[in-house]
Amino acid sequence: MTALSTETFTFPVTGMTCAGCAASVESMIGAQNGVEKAEVNYATQSVKVAFHPEVVQPEGLRQAVRSVGYDLILDTQNGKEKQEQVQQKHYQQLKRNIIWAGLLTLPVVIVGMFFMDKAYANYLMLALTAPVLFIAGRNFFTGAWKQARHGRANMDTLIAMSTGIAFLFSLFNTVYPEFWHSRGMHPHVYYEAASVVILFIMLGKMLEERAKSNTSAAIKKLIGLQPKTVSLITAGGEKVTLVEEVKIGDLLLVRPGEKIAVDGRVEQGTSFVDESMISGEPIPVEKSKGDPVFAGTINQKGSFQFTAEKIGSETLLGQIINLVQDAQGSKAPVQKLVDKIAGIFVPVVIVIALMTLMAWLLLGGAQALTQGLLAMVTVLVIACPCALGLATPTAVMVGIGKGAENGILIKDAEALELGYKVDAVIFDKTGTITEGKPVVTDILWSAQAVNEKDKLAAVLLSLEQQSEHPLAMAVVKHLKAQQVNSLPSAYFHSLTGQGVEGLFNGQPYYAGNLKLVESCKTAVPEELQTAAAVLSQTGKTVIYFASHATVMAIVALQDRVKTNSAKAIAELKNGGIGVYMLTGDQAATAIHIGRQAGISDSHIIANAMPADKSNFVKLLQAQGKTVAMVGDGINDSQALAQANLSIAMGHGSDIAIDVAKITLVSSDLLQIPKALKLSRLTVRTIRQNLFWAFIYNLIGIPLAAGVLYPINGFLLNPMIAGAAMALSSVSVVSNSLRLKFSKINF
Repeated sequence: MTALSTETFTFPVTGMTCAGCAASVESMIGAQNGVEKAEVNYATQSVKVAFHPEVVQPEGLRQAVRSVGYDLILDTQNGKEKQEQVQQKHYQQLKRNIIWAGLLTLPVVIVGMFFMDKAYANYLMLALTAPVLFIAGRNFFTGAWKQARHGRANMDTLIAMSTGIAFLFSLFNTVYPEFWHSRGMHPHVYYEAASVVILFIMLGKMLEERAKSNTSAAIKKLIGLQPKTVSLITAGGEKVTLVEEVKIGDLLLVRPGEKIAVDGRVEQGTSFVDESMISGEPIPVEKSKGDPVFAGTINQKGSFQFTAEKIGSETLLGQIINLVQDAQGSKAPVQKLVDKIAGIFVPVVIVIALMTLMAWLLLGGAQALTQGLLAMVTVLVIACPCALGLATPTAVMVGIGKGAENGILIKDAEALELGYKVDAVIFDKTGTITEGKPVVTDILWSAQAVNEKDKLAAVLLSLEQQSEHPLAMAVVKHLKAQQVNSLPSAYFHSLTGQGVEGLFNGQPYYAGNLKLVESCKTAVPEELQTAAAVLSQTGKTVIYFASHATVMAIVALQDRVKTNSAKAIAELKNGGIGVYMLTGDQAATAIHIGRQAGISDSHIIANAMPADKSNFVKLLQAQGKTVAMVGDGINDSQALAQANLSIAMGHGSDIAIDVAKITLVSSDLLQIPKALKLSRLTVRTIRQNLFWAFIYNLIGIPLAAGVLYPINGFLLNPMIAGAAMALSSVSVVSNSLRLKFSKINF
């Protein structure tokens, strides 16, 4: 049986107004045949769907969502823009509805408060309230009806039930007041409550929409870095064209002050380019023929021509934007529990409201029915899952956006939520703690090899040329500067964590660390042993170059500790975090570098193979530690995958970046304590949001039900309940926005 293929897309959703809506969309899509998984993010108004295209198509998912009152935008290229257009149209319509609903509601309130005993007052309020409910607020009723058809309920259900019951009760009392007069009671009407509740909820929605749009400011800033047009060099001369029309291989012109449109390589001219959006460094970088340039960076003084190599989402900026968008749309682990609560919240509130009415009818006395209905309406109005649904995703969106603005790319919400728990950080050495740009300081030949060193140097160059290790690149650069020419090899093999081997003129040769020499049982001349020991003690890395029988030369290289490494490690240690260094380098060099960076000798492990690094992560985890692994190479990928939180250097290998949960664009280690601090601030904000969202409902619902009425006669007015409900969502989003102004710098 042929296995079904799986496709994963993120579609913008329109029409969602609360966390209950998100739960409805998620369960509706998830119930479709052929859908493996559906995750709705209310804050980003999107759904991530994994489905089998052989069984179900996106159009089928769209029809399912439309049946419950929402819509999917299936255009994966321009979906966000179309969603923004729909949201902007809805926002403008909401503003218009609020204005004229307010104009109609004001006289209803005035009449209801001061002229309720006047003739035809009730009919006047009826005439003014009906358009507010059924024209300005019609979406609440149509949404509730669509939900009810599928046996579901959301915030629209609560609003429609509460205002609808208040309106129908008032209508009955207006048309047939004798029913109450004959029983010696006054027929109360609650038109002002119904219309004010609709007005306040619409006003709250407008404020919420405005606040939510601010949470995605980071994405808007990143997208704003992309220019709309470019100067294309053609056979017929220069031509201005849209950036979407640029193809790989096109020749583009950049003038002073212009933004670079796509990734490419300089072909002609020189200039200085502001790459601070990538590196975080304010000093412009000089560019000349052959140098790479990146989309979104700003050309400074000169003009130059460059060839387009990566376009659209493939550019570095495009990848950053996609990463941030995916991360902002992901769910933190705590959100999964909140979603379950939000999914059952509305039905539970409806049950509580009915129980409130029954309690009043049984215990309420003469005014039991009117006060019971009023209490039921107030419970339905004040209970809102919106604040609960917004608590986590808005904080995550702002936190991930703030990280992106500071050069910290966080892959998903789980990584952001996990960072504050980290109590052990493991660093790779080369390219992580050090600059990763070693230079050759010494090449020492054995007495046996000195006469053939020119031929052997060519063999060494040929071996190292085929390796991707930073040390090998340094050796290649040094030998080429000495005018050494390479030789063809009959065989080459990379020995992970040890070095390389090859076959030249029928003879095997090796280049690598001491572990490789020992595993091959190769003899090391005494003079080279002594020299290697002295070089290692001064912090230099030693590469051994050998034939099958003996070591013929040692190459000493030196790599400098990054400027901020010691400061970053000190910050981590001050925060109570254990810091370790693992490296495949020899012990003497590792200890020398570790001491410069401020890592104690007992926390340094040298001669570590990739599996050793992964096993050490497991060892710390077995001790109950939450481990972050920081690396930049292929040899770190196993340990990165094993760690609780994986952090890759921006200049590192693609594999390391793919595996990592966090990528540091500038490769500055000070970004690590910043990232962990950002995690703490975000988690604190999530907890604050959830606390207030729960407390609001725990206090508000009993007050609305009339729990204080037997004690002091207090019964909450539905109008105040509507205002409180609207403000609860706004306060949660506003609290999340405070993250934007929090300091994470040291």
